[in-house]
Amino acid sequence: MTQIRERSRPSPPARPELHGDGLSLGPWDPESDAHAEAWLRGHTDPEFLRWNTPLVPVTDRDSARASLRSKARQAAEGSAVSFRVADADTGTILGHIGVHLIDRSMRCARVGYWVLPEARGRHVAGRALALAAHWAFTDLDLHRLELGHARGHEASCRIAERCGFRAEGTLRGAMWEAGARDAFRDVHLHARLATDEADTAP
Repeated sequence: MTQIRERSRPSPPARPELHGDGLSLGPWDPESDAHAEAWLRGHTDPEFLRWNTPLVPVTDRDSARASLRSKARQAAEGSAVSFRVADADTGTILGHIGVHLIDRSMRCARVGYWVLPEARGRHVAGRALALAAHWAFTDLDLHRLELGHARGHEASCRIAERCGFRAEGTLRGAMWEAGARDAFRDVHLHARLATDEADTAP
């Protein structure tokens, strides 16, 4: 009888560090005042809240630390990895990008990102997305990465398409409306496969 051998899959690095295109992507530190402050500013920014309604709100320094500790636990479990996006030269925190809902059996995951107000207009999200996607397809050996954004978020749509995440359709009522947990809005779904060629490369 022929034995079927399961495809070998590498485990996620405990504290991955990515570098390229002027950016440094590394782990968030819940005990760092600077990291907690940046996380808090990112989650209370009006533009972020226009397009996102977090499951657990971040409203002060304590809740920011609690949120970052939750991200660290997910990384330790291998279910998600959250990257602090920083300027490679200065170390200034610019934003966040995360690879979430990692399914090692199906070799797929979701990706999401945000950028601090002062870092917008510098293609930070696109550069970070290219780096994170390359890492997910190589180090994690994923086959599919999905990216969803609220319908109407044209800036996020352009970033996704520029990084090779093709538009696949609309998920009806798939996320909360801004500031609401009893009303829903549509999500525009993009995805990229490891076999796709991206327009942007790290």
